[in-house]
Amino acid sequence: MSLVLDDVTVRRGIGPVISNVSLEVEPGKITTLVGPNGAGKTSLLEAISGVVQAAGGTITMDGTDLRKLSRRRRSTAGLKHVEQGRMIFPSLTVRENLKLTARTQADFEEALALFPELEKRIDNATVLLSGGEQQMVVLARAFAAKPRYLLLDEMSLGLAPVVFLRLMPIIKQISETGVGVLLVEQFAHMALGVADDAVVVTSGRVSYQGEPQGLLSDEDLLKQAYLG
Repeated sequence: MSLVLDDVTVRRGIGPVISNVSLEVEPGKITTLVGPNGAGKTSLLEAISGVVQAAGGTITMDGTDLRKLSRRRRSTAGLKHVEQGRMIFPSLTVRENLKLTARTQADFEEALALFPELEKRIDNATVLLSGGEQQMVVLARAFAAKPRYLLLDEMSLGLAPVVFLRLMPIIKQISETGVGVLLVEQFAHMALGVADDAVVVTSGRVSYQGEPQGLLSDEDLLKQAYLG
């Protein structure tokens, strides 16, 4: 069982931004998706979660055809999408943000345990937190919902590399609970460092798929991942 994309095409405007992309995200593993700006990475994640509709191909999650489900039903089925930007509820406290998705107290406590930094700020409004702390709230809230698969889109935007580096082991911890993670990230070296599988998309197509180490050790491939 896994999240499987087969020959997926996504169109925006007059032409495709993603063409015939196939990949698989397995439970308990991290697939890191990298590529230059404008390669279509965000559009691909949006097609998986239902923000936009794929123009072709199939998307299945543990055998269920996601293209037949609304965005809301994909979410309730266990697919969580953390989009670009820190999507917090600024007037709510950290506790209230996590309670929005945690079904039980145990789910709340397990999510909070991933981020000891947040325990000190548990009753603070999230608008008062640093950018890094806000991103922790977003990630904790997604994990509190007990996802089967987690789509993470450019979590590092607006964060210092050292802050983002703090999040990488936590994403690994989340995957080790059995969650399949599809990670889109501009800091390729950091994201590939925790990945089980690597995919490079350039000009809307897969140009590399395989071991993360194979990508990290090939300077030309890495250049392609950054610059196209």
